[in-house]
Amino acid sequence: MVADRLLLSCPISQFLNPPDGGRILVNAESSESQLDTTMQSVKVVVVGAGVVGLSTAVCIAETLPHCSVTVISERFTPDTTSDGAAGILFASQFPDIPLEQQQRWFKESFDHLLAIAQSSKSGETGVILSSGCQVFKEVPADKRPFWAEHVLGFRFLSDRELKRFPDHKFGQAFTTIKCECTTYLPWLEKRFGKAGGKILNGKVSDLQRLADTYDVIVNCSGLGAHSLVGDAKMHPIRGQILKFHAPWVKNFVRDGDGHTYIYPGVNSVTLGGTRQAGDWRLEVDVGDREGILERCFRLEPALHGGKVVGKWVGLRPGRESPRVEVEWLRTAGGQEVPLVHNYGHGGFGVTLAWGTALDALGLVRQSLLQHPPMAKL
Repeated sequence: MVADRLLLSCPISQFLNPPDGGRILVNAESSESQLDTTMQSVKVVVVGAGVVGLSTAVCIAETLPHCSVTVISERFTPDTTSDGAAGILFASQFPDIPLEQQQRWFKESFDHLLAIAQSSKSGETGVILSSGCQVFKEVPADKRPFWAEHVLGFRFLSDRELKRFPDHKFGQAFTTIKCECTTYLPWLEKRFGKAGGKILNGKVSDLQRLADTYDVIVNCSGLGAHSLVGDAKMHPIRGQILKFHAPWVKNFVRDGDGHTYIYPGVNSVTLGGTRQAGDWRLEVDVGDREGILERCFRLEPALHGGKVVGKWVGLRPGRESPRVEVEWLRTAGGQEVPLVHNYGHGGFGVTLAWGTALDALGLVRQSLLQHPPMAKL
């Protein structure tokens, strides 16, 4: 356990009225700076403690230091979906999110992690630079994706380099970032604690009940949003990976179809994978295991001589596009409480976490400015 967590052995409702409570009355015409200085009684709760939830909690706690920020989650590291993530910064394009916004999300996340990778915190966090290539069996329509300008040294593979991949016709080489969430998440928890954040270990099944105690609710529940807010667009994308001992393999290789990848990390190489939409199975599938090994060995023959040292199965929070927006809940007393959503990142949680966290922070701040919380009567 990397931080002091309050384990809820009784219903979470018993913790929804802390003795230091009380909402404050803030003049709607107050400036942002005035709001910052009187925010010590404003209570923010973040639901979810994966990479998206903790990133969001840190951004809020550090930017609005006079707020009281609490994270509530049923699972924490090392038991989150994020802990099993390959953790390579690589983006896909979402259909109904403006491209400019997607670029910003990627750039903000990349720049945040790049600063860590180039600092003395790299070893502690497990955030490292990683160089390699992505190869395609057919030439893609978009040879230079929108994220190309944000990674380091993006270029096309030469004909000589492509000879290494006889089944492929086109390739891209670049340096990106690998983020090992098994060490990065504990570090985020510590950073959150230093910013005054509080952590509660418990299951939230009704956001409406939180509205009776907290002034702002931030929903980072991932796949849990399927039941928590009734989001029918949410679905599981089953992912199975292997951890492989092959320390001589230094560079990543990813097939452009997204199903086969080799990502060297700090202590092992991640081999993947599967993307099985609608599949809720959490058991290791032997057929998937053999398929991963066969495909990865064909893509990177240098893996021969290594051995499997671990396996993992998780459910990515699938959604056509991430949901980052605000809606309002009404309490029994008639007060309106902002509910900020930040979930549905699919397999790109690590890639987009910091960028969407900053957007969620903006929505929290805007909500408090436009609709200041009312004092309890």
